[in-house]
Amino acid sequence: MSIDAERLKLPLPRPNVLELAPLYEVLRREAPIAPVTTPAGDPAWLVTRFEEVRLLLGDKRFGRSHPEPDRASRISTSAVQDGPTGQYETEEVDHARMRRLLTPAFSAKRMRMLGENMEQLVNGYLDALVAEHETTGVVDLHRGLAFPLPVAMICRLLGVPEKDTELFASLSERMASTEIGDEAHKAREEFFRYMVGLVEAKRGQLGEDVISDLVRAQSQDEAYDYEQMVRLCVGLLFAGHETTVNRIGLGVLFLLTERSRWEALVADPDGRVDAVVEEVMRLGAPGDLGLLRYAKEDVDLAGVTIHAGDALVLSINAANRDADVYSAAEEFDPDRPERTHLGFGHGAHFCIGASLARTELRVVFAALAKRLPDMRLAKDLDQLAVRHTLTGGVSELPVTWRSA
Repeated sequence: MSIDAERLKLPLPRPNVLELAPLYEVLRREAPIAPVTTPAGDPAWLVTRFEEVRLLLGDKRFGRSHPEPDRASRISTSAVQDGPTGQYETEEVDHARMRRLLTPAFSAKRMRMLGENMEQLVNGYLDALVAEHETTGVVDLHRGLAFPLPVAMICRLLGVPEKDTELFASLSERMASTEIGDEAHKAREEFFRYMVGLVEAKRGQLGEDVISDLVRAQSQDEAYDYEQMVRLCVGLLFAGHETTVNRIGLGVLFLLTERSRWEALVADPDGRVDAVVEEVMRLGAPGDLGLLRYAKEDVDLAGVTIHAGDALVLSINAANRDADVYSAAEEFDPDRPERTHLGFGHGAHFCIGASLARTELRVVFAALAKRLPDMRLAKDLDQLAVRHTLTGGVSELPVTWRSA
C-alpha cells in the first residue's frame, strides 16, 4: 500500500469501532507528519508516530491558541475542539493557573476517598441491571452503567445537581456531534448559559466542590476572567464524563470480543484489573481524529516544515499502536511488557483527571468480572450503534449472561 500524493481527507475509514484504518501503519512508516484535509475542509498536518506525537504534546512551540483565531484551520464541525481555544498572549499563564486550581481536586488522595462511594454506586447499577435481566434477558450496559457512573462521579466532584443529568448529557451529545452543523455550536452556548446559572446559584452558598473553588478563585483574582472560568467549568463537566463513558464501552468490547481476555480477568479480577485498564487506555482513545495543536513558529520536523499558524492533528490512537514502541502493537494484551502510553496525553497537558478515570475504570471492570463472569455481547460488533461525535464510541452495549 502506498500513500496517495493528494492530500488525505480525515477521518480515515476504520473497519470497526475497535480497529484503525490500515493506512495509519503506512503513514507512521512513510509519512509520520502528513498533509491532510480536516472534516471541516481545512488544511492540517496529521501526526501518527509515537515519537513525534509525544514530542509535540510537550513542546511549547505548539499550543491550543492561535494569533488569528478566525483564520485558523478547524478540525471539525462539532463544537468540541473544533478550533483554537484560549488567549494567544496568555495561554501558558492561563493554563498554569488552571492546573494550580484543579490539581488538589483531582489528587490521588481524593480519588481514593471517592473509591468506596464509587463501588457502592457500581454495585447499585449492577443490582438494577441484574433485576432487569431476569425479565428481559438482555440489558444495555451503556445505559445502565457506562454512562451513569462517570456522570454521577463528575457531578459530585464539581457540585452539579444530578437532577440536571439529562439536560447536560443532551447538550454534551449535541456539542460533540459531527452531523448537525451550527446546532452543535448552539448547544455549546446553551451549555454556557446553563453553567452561568449554576455558578450564580452557588455564589451565595459556596460548598466543597470544584465549581465553588473556581468561583472563589475568580472573585479573588482580577486577572481570572469570568467567561474563562465558566468555559472551564463547561469543559470539565463535558470531558469529566464523556471520555470515561467511551473507555468503559470500548474496554468491554475489547474484553468480550475475544473470550480468553475476559476469562483471564474473571480468573483474577483484583490482580489483573490495573493492567487491563492501562491497555484500555492505550487502545481506546476516543474519536477518529486526535488532539488539535497550532504551531507558534516555523518548525522542521520528520522531513517537513510546519509553518507558524499551521494546525496539527495529533493522533493518539495511531501513536499508541506504533510497532516501533509496542510489540504486537495492534493486539489488546494487558500482559505486554510496555507500560507507557499517551492515552492521558503527555507533558504540561497531561490529563488532570487521570486519577479519576483510572479509579472509575478499575472499579467497573473488577465489579463486572466478579459479578457477571458469564457476560457476553448480545450483538455482533458490526451491529452496534456507533456515535457520530468527535469523541466516538458506541451508543449501546447490549449484553446477556444467560446460557445460549
